[in-house]
Amino acid sequence: MQKNTSFIEHTVTELKEQLGNDKVILALSGGVDSSVAAMLLNKAIGKNLTCIFVDHGLLRKNEFETVLENYKHLGLNVIGVNARAKFYGELAGVTDPEQKRKIIGKCFIDVFEDEAKKIDNVKWLAQGTIYPDVIESLSTTGTVLKSHHNVGGLPEKMQLKLVEPLRLLFKDEVRRVGCELGMSPRLINRHPFPGPGLGIRILGEITEEKVKTLQEADSIYISALYEWGIYDEVWQAAAILLPVQSVGVMNNKRTYENTVALRAVNSTDGMTADWVRLPYDLLAKVSNEIINKVQGVNRVVYDVSSKPPATIEWE
Repeated sequence: MQKNTSFIEHTVTELKEQLGNDKVILALSGGVDSSVAAMLLNKAIGKNLTCIFVDHGLLRKNEFETVLENYKHLGLNVIGVNARAKFYGELAGVTDPEQKRKIIGKCFIDVFEDEAKKIDNVKWLAQGTIYPDVIESLSTTGTVLKSHHNVGGLPEKMQLKLVEPLRLLFKDEVRRVGCELGMSPRLINRHPFPGPGLGIRILGEITEEKVKTLQEADSIYISALYEWGIYDEVWQAAAILLPVQSVGVMNNKRTYENTVALRAVNSTDGMTADWVRLPYDLLAKVSNEIINKVQGVNRVVYDVSSKPPATIEWE
């Protein structure tokens, strides 16, 4: 804890010196990284920080409303932006994973540019980038493992400088800092959620219908982890909608519908991960509930791949 306290004091002091009286907008995602970054910045510059939470249409079920409500208790100045139509329009017909990530990242920048224009004298864009994001976005061989929309320089047209107070921390370190800042365990222990959201958990083209399907399946899965009391024993869990259809039988009729893959891993820093041996009874319950309640899904599979060689996300 002493180490965390020293980090907080040192970082807040550095931020005060770096930012002065400049105004900052922060890319809030609802996850622990951007939340901790927001709390550190809030301690350093207070009212000069404006947090922007974008609904890109790729969040979990009801997440936009839930996250906005949660942040009221943290004393942060948060603006919610509904940009679903913009993201869906830009992503229409796109299937390549890297292209999807880049489009989502560009849309974020566009939205923040629009919001920045509404606030006088904004000089900085803050982000919750952590060290694994930086590593995975580096190219030492000419090949990028995968790009992160919250890593790298901003377009010159924004005329904003970048501040990333967590850039050298791993996920477990970020959580310890969050605890020291007095944030709620429910928020601190929230599973990592990618910036591109469900956009990289829908393999192939993204449509609003596919998003709704995955949101329902994901909600059933995550709710079951909470109900069984093992959510906090899992580092990250996800449902993935596959571009695979298979034959099934429901109500004595033949079906030809989609497949959902369930993923659960444990990790310390996100650089390596091992798949979680979830109870069979839990998997059976989740599978049956998804198939019976989520329209368009007739098969559920469980991912038993570790990182490496697989990555945590499917795209």
